[in-house]
Formats: sequence, C-alpha cells, structure tokens
Amino acid sequence: MADITRRLGWRHLRGAPTAHVRHHRGTRLLHDGPGLSFWFRALTAAISEVPVDDRELAMTFHARTSDFQDVAVQATVTYRISDPAVAAARLDFSIDPDSGVWRAAPLEQLGTLLTETAQQHALDVLSRTPLSAALVDGVTAVRERIAQGLAGEPRLPATGIEVVAVRVVALRPEPEVERALRTPAREQIQQEADRATYERRAVAVERERAIAENELASQIELARREEQLVDQRGTNARREAEEHAAADAVRAEAEAARTVRLADAEAARTVRLAEAEATRSVRLAKAEAEGAREVGEARAQAQAAWLRVHGDVDVATLNALTGTRLAENLPRIDSVTISPDVLTGLLTRLGTRE
Repeated sequence: MADITRRLGWRHLRGAPTAHVRHHRGTRLLHDGPGLSFWFRALTAAISEVPVDDRELAMTFHARTSDFQDVAVQATVTYRISDPAVAAARLDFSIDPDSGVWRAAPLEQLGTLLTETAQQHALDVLSRTPLSAALVDGVTAVRERIAQGLAGEPRLPATGIEVVAVRVVALRPEPEVERALRTPAREQIQQEADRATYERRAVAVERERAIAENELASQIELARREEQLVDQRGTNARREAEEHAAADAVRAEAEAARTVRLADAEAARTVRLAEAEATRSVRLAKAEAEGAREVGEARAQAQAAWLRVHGDVDVATLNALTGTRLAENLPRIDSVTISPDVLTGLLTRLGTRE
C-alpha cells in the first residue's frame, strides 16, 4: 500500500520498491515504474499500484478419486505479476488518492483465477487415479499436472501473471477412510512390535539362562577352589607342624648337645679345679707341715735353750722372772683390796718358802 501525504490540496505519494505505480492524468501517463515518489492533485489523478513481488497463494480443495473416495488437496502456488501494465489494464489495481488503499480486490480475483485453474487440473488427474495410488504417488503427479496446466493456461499471460513454483503439501482422505487405511499398517506395525518384543524377551530369557548357568558354573568352580584351598591349607598346616617339630627336634638336640658340652666342660673344669685345689692343698699342707715342723723345731730349740738358761739360774731369780712375766700378762689393776684372810695366807706361804 502506497504512503500518501496531504499538503494544501496536493498529495504526495511514496511507493515501495516492490510496487509498480502508474499515474495517469486524463489520458496521459505521467509516472510509470516501481518505487516512485511524486506530487499529484487528487481530483485529476488516476493511480494504479501493482505489486511485482513474489506472492504465495495457499489453496485447499476437495477431489474424488477413480474409486469414488474424497481427498483433500493442500497446495501452494507462488506467482508474480510480470507485466504490471497488462495487469493494471485487465484488473482494477486503482488506489484511493487520499488513503492509498485499493478500491477493489484485485489480488482476490487473481487468487480465484489461480485456485480454479489449479483445482481443475488436479481434479482431472485424481479422477483417473485410485485412492491407494493417489496416496502413494499422487503428490508428485498432482504437482506436475498443476504446474503444466498453469504454464499452459492462456489467461495467465494475458493477465500479466507468471507462475514461479507449485507445491503440493498433502493429499489426505476422509478421517474414516484414513483410519481404515491406517488399521492394517498399525496392525502390521503392532505385529512387528510384538514380534520384536517376543524376540527381545526370548533373548532376555536366553541371556538370563546363560547368566544363571555362568553363575552356577562360577559357584561350582568357587566351591572346587575352596575345597582345593582347604586341602592346601591342611597340607600347609601339616607341613608347618612337621617343620616346627623338626625344628624343635633339632633345637632340642642342639640344646642337649650344648648341655652335654657344657656339662663336660663344667666337669672338666671342676676336675681341673679339684686337681688344682688338691695340688694346692697338698702344697699348702706340705708347706704348713714344713712350717709347723720348722716352728716346732724352733720352739723346741728355743725351749731347750730356755730350759738351758733357766737351768743355770737360781730359784729366786726364777720366781722373780715368773712374777715379772705374770705381771706383764696381767690386766691393768687400778686398785687391789686385800682382806686379812688373804694377807695371812700369803704371809704364811712366804714364810714357809724362806
């Protein structure tokens, strides 16, 4: 839609690059082209705006196949106006000079023309095709037939229209028919799913059985190894006991031998000590005997000499010597108490000796 501005009875139009504008004043064509911008007077101007960009036309219509089944066709036609002058001459693209809005609905007329033409060719190809074939290959066949039909339609070039592309989105039967057609496929898919489930369960059962067998074999092997381990432990214990017994025997023999050697050594040492002690005792006895003999001889000689000396001395001297010797051997006497009886007896004895 063109952008129109009002200024003191004049109008200014600013078109888009994708809009072809044709400005007439009377019979004269003053402006012609896309993206124009100009001033004009509303009372004397006749302006047409033709879009020249690519446009998408979505269409949905129903058709009947050769086996009398209704299908819905969803298609899209891309077109553009290649000759704006022809299109403006054949269709009413005039705009209001004050608002820039089309006075008529030219695009709706173009849509109706394209939709009816495409529908006619689609119905022609689907009416000779059964439903099953239409659902399988109908999209391509319908698209090609519509493209060929629109390319060969003389009304379109005469209106300045060029078809760019044709797309068929879907061919859908009625809901009841679609459900009926889906049932065998769903059953087949369900059967395949059930078969896959059964196979998966069978594989799972087989794997569980294999796992159980492996576990049982592992337990048997473990029990066998435990039995071997117990036997090996018993053998090791017996061997260890035998080794300990042998070691104890060797240790006892060594201890006995050492005790015997120590006893022999002790006996030999005792014998040597006894012999040495006996020898020393004999020597000491001999020495003591010799000493005693020598002492006896010396005493005898001294006694003989003493006797010889005292034999030549008178009795008074001997008494004096005896008293002196007695006095030397007596203990120290601090005081002496002489009773009259002792004194009388002593004097009597002294008188008797004289």
